[in-house]
Parts: sequence; C-alpha cells; structure tokens
Amino acid sequence: MRRIGVLTAGGDTPALNATIHGVVTRANQFQIEVVGLIKGFSSLHNPRVPHLHLNPLFQTIPELDPALGGSILGSSRDYVDHDDVPAIGLIADRLERLGVEGLICIGGDGTLNGMQALSERLPTVLAPKTIDNDLGLNYPHEPNEWVRHAAVNGGGPPVPGAADEGGFWYTRNDSRARFALDRMVNYVTPGYATAVFVSASGVQRIRTTAESHRRIAIVEVMGRHSGYIALGAMFGQPDILLVPESRINVDMLVSRIQEVYDLQKHAVIVCGEGVLDENGNELGAEHTSTDPAGNKILTGASESLRELLVRRLGDTYFTSKRRNESARAAIFTRKIGHTQRGGRPILFDRFHAVQLGGHAVDLLRDQRANAVAVLQWNKADGFHLGDVHANDFRDKWGLIHARKMHPDFYDPARLRPSQVGIDYLLPIFTTALGYDDLEAMRTDLFDESHLTLPYHSVNVDINKRIKYLPE
Repeated sequence: MRRIGVLTAGGDTPALNATIHGVVTRANQFQIEVVGLIKGFSSLHNPRVPHLHLNPLFQTIPELDPALGGSILGSSRDYVDHDDVPAIGLIADRLERLGVEGLICIGGDGTLNGMQALSERLPTVLAPKTIDNDLGLNYPHEPNEWVRHAAVNGGGPPVPGAADEGGFWYTRNDSRARFALDRMVNYVTPGYATAVFVSASGVQRIRTTAESHRRIAIVEVMGRHSGYIALGAMFGQPDILLVPESRINVDMLVSRIQEVYDLQKHAVIVCGEGVLDENGNELGAEHTSTDPAGNKILTGASESLRELLVRRLGDTYFTSKRRNESARAAIFTRKIGHTQRGGRPILFDRFHAVQLGGHAVDLLRDQRANAVAVLQWNKADGFHLGDVHANDFRDKWGLIHARKMHPDFYDPARLRPSQVGIDYLLPIFTTALGYDDLEAMRTDLFDESHLTLPYHSVNVDINKRIKYLPE
C-alpha cells in the first residue's frame, strides 16, 4: 500500500490530532503517503476533494501536534448513504484518482455507518473517537438483545424512552449475561478521559460557590444516552449522581438532597444531559411553551431538574432555615458544555489515540475491510490494542446503538457509582495525567505573549497546504 487517506467526522474531541499523528507516524515507518481529507465525508462529496499531504517526503508536517485539541483536518456531519449507489461510485472514482488505496475514518457510530458503503470499494477501517465513550459493547453478544418494533399508524414508541430510528422503535431485552470488565469491547475511547478531567474540575470549582452561599448546584455534563462522563465526574466529589441509564425516583432524590443539605448546608448534583424522569421521558426534552417569536423553548436536563426541585422543596424549606430567600434563589444550574470537547488532551488520551491511529494503519496494510481498531483492558495485560469487524457492533437489522453504561456501574439506591463503576474508572484515571500536562498549564496559559499577540489558528497554515483534484 503506497497511499492512504484519513478523515475526521462527527463532533470534535481533544484526541483527534493525536490519532492522526499516530496514523502518520506509523505510515512514515513503512513509507506510505498519507492524504488528509478536509472536513470529513464532506470532502468526498466535493468533486475537487480538498485534501493535503500530511507527510511529504515521509516527514510529518509541523502543524500536526498530538497535544493540540480538535482536528487540523476539520470535521462535518455529512455522511455516505449506503443506498445512494451513484454517489458512492463517484466517491470511489475520486479516491482512485487521488491514488488512495485505503481509508482511515476517525469517528464514532455515525462515522462507522458512513464508512460501511466505502468499505465495499476499498479497505476502510475506523479509529474510534467520542467523548461520550458510547462506541463499544459491554459484552460481545450485546447487539443481539435489541428488538425492533414497527410504528403502527404513526403511533409512538411502545416503551417510553425507546430509540426511534428510521420509523422503527428499538428496545432492549433484559440481559442474562454476567458482566465482566475484561469482556468489554473497546473499553474506553480517546477523548473520554479529557472530557472527564474537564468535568470533574468544573464540579470541584462549582462546589465552593454552592458551599459559600448555602445553595444546591446542579451540574449538567454531556452524554445523552450514556452516563460515562457523569460517572467520571464523580472524581469532583458531587454529593449525588444522576445518569441516563437509571430513571429518577423523585421522592428518593428529594429525600437525599434534604439529608445532604441539612448536614452541610449545600449540595452538588451531577446529571447527564439525557437523564430520564420516572416515566422514562427525557427531562431536557422540548417543552410546549414558546418564545415571543413563536419558537418552541428548549430546556436542558439541569433546568428541568431545577424546576422540579423548586416545586418539591418549596420556599419554606429554605426560608425557615434562613439560608435563602426562596427555592428559586437557592437552586442553580451550570452546564460544563462544549468545554468538555476541546482543549489539550491529557496524557491518557494522547498516548492511546496515537496507538490506535498506528494500529489502524496496520489493519490497512493487512487489507482489512470494515474493521475497527479498539482499546481493550484486562488485569493481566492492562490496556492493549485489538480489532473487531464493524458488523460486530450492529444488531440484526444493521443498526449501531450507542453503548449505554452497564447497570452494574451505578447504585440507584445510593445515587452513586457502584464498586464495579469505580473499578471501571480506576485503570483509566490512576495515571491519566502526565507531568507535561501540569507543566503545560503552568507555562502556557499565562504566557505574556497571549496579551499582545492575536491567536494564530492552525487553519491559517493548513489552508496553505490544501490541494484539489483537477476538474
């Protein structure tokens, strides 16, 4: 194999450039040219295919820094429709004209679906990325537990909270499998550790405000279907954890909040953005009220949870203790938001992202089609590389479902991680930060040049390298 292509698709994560760097470093060892495709699958739909050489003369370009967040190649939400045969034919022809003999896609489940069609035309592999950590399986046969239901006469889902895909409703059968951490497929995905680092740090900082002002803080983190980031945010020591995989028992929650608040005069709650109410509906779903322009108002899970607690706790609970003037004043929300996606990746993500990028090159050299490079873990070997076929992630109808956090990870009675959840986190985070991470914070953030020089975007330098296929 003399030339391969690489693209990044879907949402950005802190570890994308590290994965690209791993691809290029491994390709250099075998004198394979690497072509970076600009803005993910969007470039393949463009007849001129904007691209750049990432290793001219088998030397990595200086703009490709594994410690830089985001993607120097850019990204988009475009995808390749498996049923659009004419479009697939055009894309295959463009890649052939570009001399690309194999393709590495860096992305999550949407990217994995997009590369399915291309893998039938040339060797194509996936290097995983997602901060939500939802690309993987709790055990190899997990996809077989999904059941598809047809919507009847436009009716709703048969079960509250069931996923809607292509006019069908999907639910899960109860699993009879005995869960074990070392049986997980793709134990953790690059980008997750950095997102947890940012989230846990945010929880720690919000704590002092709640503590000082005798308030209840609700901190919302990303993860609509999977509670992995919320689980990891427990390193910030919140008092209560709410995850999408476990419906909220309001009476139990209110009782626990009162217990904590009465003891320490404040409380901190972490919730995933997709947490469900007692009926299985998302708390942050669209509300029927409208703004002055007639647009439906969208509220997040944290805001909906705040409104619920304001009603249930009431003003008297706070005014009688002379700690706040009202429930609405006492309870506040904060979203960690997209800061979880960005910035410098910490050591764990950089190291393993580079490894997975290099492993993706090895899979292409072996002429693997529709394969996925994965990061495995067990007690004997620690973290190690593996690979699986992309179809191993699909249910019997070909759909890839976001991996949910296994129920064994969470204790709904205590509203905290279970021992299994703790055991899951420790291998990732015990040595997740490196000394260079701390040194970078010490020396870079308050560099005096930041006060006098404008920010220089890597896009400026990358744009100078972009080339196009002749029309």
